[in-house]
Amino acid sequence: MDKKNKTLGEFVIENQTSFQYSSGEFSRLINAIRLACKVVNHEVNKAGLVDILGAAGDTNIQGEDQQKLDVMANEIFIQTLKNREIVCGIASEEEDDFITINSHDELHQNKYVVLIDPLDGSSNIDVNVSVGTIFSIYRRVTPVGTPVKLEDFLQPGINQVAAGYIVYGTSTMLVYTTGHGVNGFTLNPAIGTFYLSHPDMQYPETGKIYSVNEGNYIHFHQGVKDYIKYCQLEEEDRPYTSRYIGSLVSDFHRNMIKGGIYLYPKSSMASNGKLRLLYECNPMAFIAEQANGKASDGFTRIMEIQPTELHERVPFFCGSPKMVEKAEEFMARQRDRENQ
Repeated sequence: MDKKNKTLGEFVIENQTSFQYSSGEFSRLINAIRLACKVVNHEVNKAGLVDILGAAGDTNIQGEDQQKLDVMANEIFIQTLKNREIVCGIASEEEDDFITINSHDELHQNKYVVLIDPLDGSSNIDVNVSVGTIFSIYRRVTPVGTPVKLEDFLQPGINQVAAGYIVYGTSTMLVYTTGHGVNGFTLNPAIGTFYLSHPDMQYPETGKIYSVNEGNYIHFHQGVKDYIKYCQLEEEDRPYTSRYIGSLVSDFHRNMIKGGIYLYPKSSMASNGKLRLLYECNPMAFIAEQANGKASDGFTRIMEIQPTELHERVPFFCGSPKMVEKAEEFMARQRDRENQ
């Protein structure tokens, strides 16, 4: 069989020996995520035809207005994972606290917890711009047979056993890693099956794209401003091209394929940054590193940060390794100047 003709299910089965834990459980978990993302994809594609656009009228734990599709996607993923009885706990960007899952047969016997951003970039739905889902999977650290606790979710990214994202764009793709490279699968909507379309995805060593919301430039720290000016200088292989969609999944996906860097630094408006460590930065950092990329907060490797709360925010620099390293040089240089 042609490698690119493999379905997601076939790929998981063929590669389950590379997964260091229970392959049967993991296969069921990936199948649950696959099912949920197909349902969400169906709903996203109906946007504009039915009343699912706009604000839902509530705010999430971060004080952000929830979109109707945020709420819908959150319910779909949580219910699908609950129904499969394969996880012992779920944490969602849209929920105030984590959710404990009880199995009908045995209480709290499952080993995995899932952290999820059900619909990243949902404010872009109204204007038909790509959005996505981000997920992260850990093995629980508390004893099996007991209810999950906060420490099961507050694990550093290096403890992830799998992570991935789904991008709902011109085509729907599921991209994931279990620590053995990154592979992308494209949905054939005619038959509802994901096929391996992007095997062994890799960041180029460097690129010509920088992705940052330059509207916030005045609020950035000087190190970030200096790096942006470096990107704009006309010398050597520069200037770089500015490309910013405002949907992390979409920006990340483009940069991984074409080569580039994504920046969401802290600023005078967001002293800790805006992106969430557990739901966005850790899973994307895991994928980036498995695809020859790099991810940091400007100084520290993202996956080595010890979380202290479910909805913790951090600065995020992620992309082609040489570009991230150059951005870190500017950050370190400014820190040295401030410490003199």
